[in-house]
Amino acid sequence: MNNPIITERLDRLRQVMRENGVDWYLVPTADFHHSEYVDGYFKVREYLSNFSGSNGSLIVGPSQAGLWTDGRYFIQAAQELEGTGIKLYRMQEEGVPTLEAYLAKQMREGETLGFDGRVVDTRLGQRLEKALQKKKIRFSCDRDLADAVWTNRPPLPCHPVIVLDEKICGETVEEKLKRVRKKMEELGAAGHFLSRLDDLMWLFNIRGRDVACNPVALSYAWITKTECHLFLQKEEMTDALYAHADRYGIVLHEYWETADFLSACPIEGKILCDAGQISYAFYRLLTNRAGLILSQNPTERMKAVKNPVEIAHMREVYEKDSAIVCQFLCWVKKNIGRLPMTELSAGRYLDDLRRSAQGFWDLSFPTICAYGPNAAMMHYEADETHNSALKDEGLLLVDSGGQYLGGTTDVTRTIALGRISQKMKAHYTAVATGMLRLMNARFLFGCSGRNLDILARQPLWEQNMDYKCGTGHGVGYMLNVHEGPQSIRWRFAKDAPEAEIEAGMVVTDEPGVYLEGEYGIRIENVLLAVNGEKNGDGQFMHFETLTYVPIDRDAIDPSLMRQEDIALLNRYHALVREKITPYLDREQAEWLARATRPI
Repeated sequence: MNNPIITERLDRLRQVMRENGVDWYLVPTADFHHSEYVDGYFKVREYLSNFSGSNGSLIVGPSQAGLWTDGRYFIQAAQELEGTGIKLYRMQEEGVPTLEAYLAKQMREGETLGFDGRVVDTRLGQRLEKALQKKKIRFSCDRDLADAVWTNRPPLPCHPVIVLDEKICGETVEEKLKRVRKKMEELGAAGHFLSRLDDLMWLFNIRGRDVACNPVALSYAWITKTECHLFLQKEEMTDALYAHADRYGIVLHEYWETADFLSACPIEGKILCDAGQISYAFYRLLTNRAGLILSQNPTERMKAVKNPVEIAHMREVYEKDSAIVCQFLCWVKKNIGRLPMTELSAGRYLDDLRRSAQGFWDLSFPTICAYGPNAAMMHYEADETHNSALKDEGLLLVDSGGQYLGGTTDVTRTIALGRISQKMKAHYTAVATGMLRLMNARFLFGCSGRNLDILARQPLWEQNMDYKCGTGHGVGYMLNVHEGPQSIRWRFAKDAPEAEIEAGMVVTDEPGVYLEGEYGIRIENVLLAVNGEKNGDGQFMHFETLTYVPIDRDAIDPSLMRQEDIALLNRYHALVREKITPYLDREQAEWLARATRPI
């Protein structure tokens, strides 16, 4: 079936390309700060392709177009690209070229590649430079050509900044700046340009509302040994922010003045910036002014290691949020087949439970409530046109989370709504076993997620199965639900950092099974890394779970589990009963007791 809306938009883009002397045009999924999730103003790739996932890059040529995305979105992308004429390139699959390799093959010598240099990060820009150098490809990166195509484009987001009470942060801005400047000195940097939004929010103990579900404000910072400059939209600056900035000697500037400021400010040495976060446009600007030190933002790792105050608040928030999920599961199990229920209505019931909780700010991402085949799409989101009715059979996957004063949550449970097949039980049992094994890992300091990933995947690998995504990601503190640098995965991109897991880091544990056209299964807990015994062999570590929600016994086949894995499940369920029962009413507590009874 043809998609005339998308083909018309691509035709208009090609016309604008010709008018501007551009032969090929690249559209990534990013804002000016290379955030994972972006506001509507920046969803250019979705507007031009119809693909709505959070990761993907569109390349438009004179007569062809392709979209690159990762394994989380293969099924979704294939559906959403149908009829657009855009070819899907499944990243990291055998025989699939990278987008830079594709351009190097397809573009003719001397042609021009266009892109908005503000939304392409430096790492990608450098890869393009290297791949296209031999063909003498020119770059046109100072214009957003899509702006001439996109009618009724949403406005740039702008909301007042929130200044946090530093008692809940556990560290003052002064203390954080001191640590950043110490790291700058170690790296030999005279200045540091910071453009990553969650890092900026963490460093200055502020929050914003410029990206749905992500409490961030569009901003930049320039830091030297003695000065600190923060750039925000003028309308976002409040009296509380002015007082906060004055207290710590922070000079506030208008957001759109950043480039002019960096072009004129005194620079007496090298500049530190993160190639994965700074835009290609700012990279080119700064390389004309000074030498660059391309290194990970010091704030990223500092932010990832939660301090004692943050950890205490997160433990409290996760207990309360787990209780909300338990209340929801009890409601579903009790009412499925008795009350009319859809993906949307069930998801909204859970969202409303969270919204009524004390300290609730927002969802940490749109709730994924996916039934049957829809759950095979990892980031499926029901809407008015795609909304399956729930029946008292099959599997329901619910991935959800909240932003609270004191923490950011993320939890997934897949439950049996009634009769399920033995195949479903076998796959569910393997996923649950892998999740429990990783949750109970014992490891030495120095391990990264690459070392730990196999614990979650092994039960599936034994069945010659896998899931096309990482096993775990970092979680922010009243910030982005996805943060780094820590992650749990067996495969890392060549230019991506691979961080050691250290005490205070928070990471998810979420193996899964995704069978197109059949069902999806994911079970996710959030874990806190803590130090264990230290001896002559080194510093041993383990995880403390922050999530206390039952694993559905109705979907477990104990005959497929080893005795030690059954013991892990029973021990976890005893902990869930202990932690969550005080939050529940009598009926819910009785349900929880049945749901967590020992096998």
